[in-house]
Amino acid sequence: MPDTAPAVTLYTDATPNGKIASVGLELLHVPYRVHRLDISTGVQKEDWFLKISPNGRIPAIVDHRHGDFSVFESGAILLWLVQNYDPNHTLWPTDPKAQSQVMQWVMFEMGGIGPMQGQPDHFIRFDADWPGFEMERFMKETRRLYTVLNRRLQGRTYLVGDRLTIADVINFCWVVCYKLIKVDLSDQPDLRAWMKRILAMPEVRKGLQVPPASASLQETIDNYECL
Repeated sequence: MPDTAPAVTLYTDATPNGKIASVGLELLHVPYRVHRLDISTGVQKEDWFLKISPNGRIPAIVDHRHGDFSVFESGAILLWLVQNYDPNHTLWPTDPKAQSQVMQWVMFEMGGIGPMQGQPDHFIRFDADWPGFEMERFMKETRRLYTVLNRRLQGRTYLVGDRLTIADVINFCWVVCYKLIKVDLSDQPDLRAWMKRILAMPEVRKGLQVPPASASLQETIDNYECL
């Protein structure tokens, strides 16, 4: 009998960062179970979870096939997954220079799009009274970072090389949530084409549903062919 026991437990919630881990797991066909944390309650700051994710943030995983090894931070999770569950280099190139390029774009998300888009994303969800001038600062920088991606994708299928990598996964999972923060993509044709290309993958659409997608994200998923 094949081993169908979950290799990984994923601790997550319905946020762009949470989707990064579930999409990565789906693309690599890693068996996993989901432990959803309602981060609006502060459960992610409880002592039991801080032992898994010291910063008290999602996503985090516990890898049961590697001695219940825990990994936190979305970029670190993707890197762990390709190092341990991607023998065919589905999402991770073999060339050292290409690997460096992938990590550069992973860091671009972790230092740029994630922190910037994460601010309006948070306040739209939880605090609509946040001062407008500060919100506009975050929105302006998010739009600028989208433009960087659009420029990179001109004449390219993916961010690095001609195949999907973890660089695409980590950036895509923020960009695909553009409707929540009301970013206009009409002047970003290459970014839209890239997003449509990735959304056409069944594993990606499945991963975006873990946990169930917000109404705005679900609308994008359902109508991705119109991007």
